[in-house]
Amino acid sequence: MKLDLLYEFQPRPRPWAKPHPYGQREAEQRCYDEAIEEIQFADRLGFNTVWVVEHHFRDGRSASPCSEAILGGLALSTERIKLGFGVTLTPFGFIHPARLAEKVATVDVLSHGRVEWGTGRSTPMEQTAFGVPPDDRSRAQWREAIEIVVSMWEQERFSWNSENLVFPERVQTPKPYQDPHPPVWQAAASLTSAVSAGELGLGLLSFALLQPVEKMAEHIRAYRRAQATARPGDMLTRVRNDRVGVYTLVHCYDDADEATAYGLWDSVNWWYRHLAEFTLEWELPHLSEDEKDQVFPLLQPVIRGEVPVEHYQKEDMIIVGTPDECLDKILRYASVGVDELLCYVQFGDLPHEKVMRTLELLATEVIPQLEQRGHHVGANARV
Repeated sequence: MKLDLLYEFQPRPRPWAKPHPYGQREAEQRCYDEAIEEIQFADRLGFNTVWVVEHHFRDGRSASPCSEAILGGLALSTERIKLGFGVTLTPFGFIHPARLAEKVATVDVLSHGRVEWGTGRSTPMEQTAFGVPPDDRSRAQWREAIEIVVSMWEQERFSWNSENLVFPERVQTPKPYQDPHPPVWQAAASLTSAVSAGELGLGLLSFALLQPVEKMAEHIRAYRRAQATARPGDMLTRVRNDRVGVYTLVHCYDDADEATAYGLWDSVNWWYRHLAEFTLEWELPHLSEDEKDQVFPLLQPVIRGEVPVEHYQKEDMIIVGTPDECLDKILRYASVGVDELLCYVQFGDLPHEKVMRTLELLATEVIPQLEQRGHHVGANARV
């Protein structure tokens, strides 16, 4: 297994020391400065990929709406670490496919071929703000956008005429550095999406934060079955990507008591509680009544503090502990077919120096153990 990083660029939790907008500005600027330093450190340490999200209007949760700007800066300030769009919001209301082709290719050129292109459809809160239909129409737009982007990259002149988009003949520039183009991934929060990624020859981006490892393993098995039965003609691109990437909260420490003292478990609890509160305020109003009935009972116990952090630890939904303890948990992920673990290290109110120590411990005491076991890397086969 390879160790990656995932960054949402989450500002320190409220309350902030200054009134609006100065408290928000200060928290966001500090978050960026610390994250960039951490990523550059990870580059020197030998981490595989850093994935940068695209989120909009995620109050207190993510200050990263322009992943191409962040990744473009990292392309020129790092040397080896791969740069993942984690993910671009792909339906047409978010962005025109031509702009997608331009921005992903530009980062690939700047980084000399270090881009991994993750794609996704987002959630109702963001979709409704941009006029994106929060139903299967956005799935159709997601698929069509990928077809358009990779065709623009491979063809000298390109035009398109469909129910969703009419685009006159143009020459897209720049072309990607990688030949024929960067590997493509699909974000999958459901079994249906995992099967879709396998059928279409895309890498699978999933998460363990809200489900036990056994549940995640079901999605991976479905993904692998779909891959095995897919025909070359089913592939959405000519670069077959058969890797599984999963993200979760990761923190590695020297001493458990010290970690408790600097607020590790408070940060874990804050992360889950804020997710639940954010979902209730911003996502729930856009769901159907049936969806609300399913989601609401799951969120209320978290908000009330009735779900202890031991639950997340016991189920390995998070990876927290000494280097040896983290390695044991990571190997459990590897045993169910995870190829790349996206370590979400900047969360809650963790001190910056302790995040840096996490990276150092993972790089010096965990990555060497993983390297000895070898890796599955499958993003080079052309269809």
